[in-house]
Amino acid sequence: MTDVLRHGRVSLAFGFFAQGVAFALLVTRIPAVQDRYGVSDALLPVFLAAVPILAGIGSVVTGRLVRRVRPSRLLRWSQPVVLLALFGVGAGDGVAVLAVALGVFGLAVGTLDASMNMLGVSLQRAYGRSIMLGFHAAYSLGGILGASLAWAGAHWDLALWVSYLPVVVVLLPLALVGSRWYVDGDGGGAGEAGAGGPPKAEAAGVGFKVLLPLCLVMTFAYIGDSTVSNW
Repeated sequence: MTDVLRHGRVSLAFGFFAQGVAFALLVTRIPAVQDRYGVSDALLPVFLAAVPILAGIGSVVTGRLVRRVRPSRLLRWSQPVVLLALFGVGAGDGVAVLAVALGVFGLAVGTLDASMNMLGVSLQRAYGRSIMLGFHAAYSLGGILGASLAWAGAHWDLALWVSYLPVVVVLLPLALVGSRWYVDGDGGGAGEAGAGGPPKAEAAGVGFKVLLPLCLVMTFAYIGDSTVSNW
């Protein structure tokens, strides 16, 4: 069991790392995206706000899907979608294509973030000590690498798809291979949701009503913070 947890921890850390690379590559090259598609300054904030809004929707949907689908399965397929959507942003040829690519990216990022953190929490519970900081450090390390690659692309005036393609080619198969060792822990899957029965569902409903104002504040704060940082 120790080896299973260790492999799950390493594979999940790589998932956080890959997500950091992908997100940094997108947001640090927004000026290049704007130039490529001819997006006006007035329209650009709409695109910037759409990504975190759709990510929030993806997270909410994921919270409901995990009642029937294990988080590891959602993470396994959302990460390739994020990477392919990133490449779509760089390789598209019209504003409509950009809108679709960013929409897919936002929804997939929401699913990815939610399922990734669910797995992290379940692993931390299995370890019996704090390990989430290591995952977030891996994400930050990926962000540093992604921003460095974006700087190189901007410095040498590389086309967006030229900057994005090598990253997708390298990270996508590694993410798929690493997903074989994801560990759901006791908290994932439909079995536990079904075993809870009506009393648990009712208790969860009461808890959600109490937490709803805080959740709304956090949601809008996240959207505002992400939009400003992206800008």
